[in-house]
Order: sequence, then C-alpha cells, then structure tokens
Amino acid sequence: MLTHGNGTPEQCAFNLLRITRGEVPLDRIKGLDAALIDKPSGTTVSAAVADAEWLIKTYEPRLNADSIDINAMLNSDGDFGITANLMIKGAVDE
Repeated sequence: MLTHGNGTPEQCAFNLLRITRGEVPLDRIKGLDAALIDKPSGTTVSAAVADAEWLIKTYEPRLNADSIDINAMLNSDGDFGITANLMIKGAVDE
C-alpha cells in the first residue's frame, strides 16, 4: 500500500488480510494463499501465519507485525479468524 492517500495503516492491513491471493488483477501475489487456509494442520497454520507476516511486511511497510494468529472458528463452515497485533513503525509506547 502507498504511504499517502490510502487511509490509516491499520485499515490498510485489515484490507490486505481479507484479500485472497489471485483476487487483485494487476498484482496476483497480493493476498493470503487460500491453499494454506483450507488445510487444517499445524504446519499449514504456521505457513499461513508466515504468509500473513510477509503480506504485511511487503505491502504495508508502515507497520510491524508483532504477532499474527490464525484460528478456525467453531461451528462454522470453514471460516477462520485472523488476529494481528500490529505496531506503527516509529511509534513510542507511553
């Protein structure tokens, strides 16, 4: 995402994590790899987390990904939730 004109870094990260790879016509690698999300194994979850961290690092350089968790939602048809703790680069904790 661009440094100016896109809104807040948090909103840009939220939008990035909702894109499935292949959805963006002129940038086919932008987004999460659906093949990693669809397989319920521990190694696949860690690969999906690494993919999400790469996505944030590549397309939203204003943020640092402190931690990202991907969890399957109970009682749903294949839905998953992503929890991302992100920090704006250069922000100082008070």
